[in-house]
Parts: sequence; structure tokens; C-alpha cells
Amino acid sequence: MSLLSRLRDKLRRQDEPGLSMDDPALVVVVEAFDIAEADSAALARSPRWRADEPAVLRHHVRIPAEQVERARELLTPDGWVLVAGDISHISRVQKLDALHCAQERSRMASLAQRLGGEALGWDALQKGDGPAR
Repeated sequence: MSLLSRLRDKLRRQDEPGLSMDDPALVVVVEAFDIAEADSAALARSPRWRADEPAVLRHHVRIPAEQVERARELLTPDGWVLVAGDISHISRVQKLDALHCAQERSRMASLAQRLGGEALGWDALQKGDGPAR
């Protein structure tokens, strides 16, 4: 991702309404764990996803424990938050569209592979009526 692209994305995110990643009102609105399914298809099949609202894009990855800090160093400058675990979650607030989902899925797969891990898929959360899964 070029410096200009990162700056444009950062400015775009600043214009978006506030959404907190730890908001208890967040619910999963779309999931994409099948590598054969296009991200556009995952978004299209979700009746709960609202394209005009920000969401928390959350990637599920396995990263060896000794590589977690390296992953965090690589992700933090772009606004990603890594919560380590057996299956780690890498999240950030953004507007979702098929292009950005596909780009970020590819980025997370590359990151996980370089660090000896595995990217499992992603889901997106938006405000809803019940607790997050």
C-alpha cells in the first residue's frame, strides 16, 4: 500500500462516525471463511450488512506466539489492533466494500504466512440488537 493510499484511508477514517471495536452492541453481520468464495459474494449474501455504515473488519489468524509482537509492529501503523490468542483477531473500523475486503484478506494471508501462521478468514461487525459473537 503506497504512502498516499494510507494517508487517504486515514483521512477517510477520520471522517467516519465513531464506532468502537469494544462496543457491546456490535454483532457479526457477514462472515467469510471459505477461501473459494469471493469477498463480494460474502457481502452480497448478507442481509444484515449495511454498506453505508462503518464496520469493524475482523480477521481471524493463527500466528505463532513468538511472532505476535512482530505482527503488532507491522499492523499498528495502519490502525489495526491485534488481540492475541490461539486464534488471534486483527481488527479495525472502516467502511466495507468488496475491494477493500479482498485487499485486506490478501494482506492478512501474506502476513500470516510470512510469520509462520495461517489466515482463517474474516468477519465484520456493525451495531445491532444483540451481543457480538
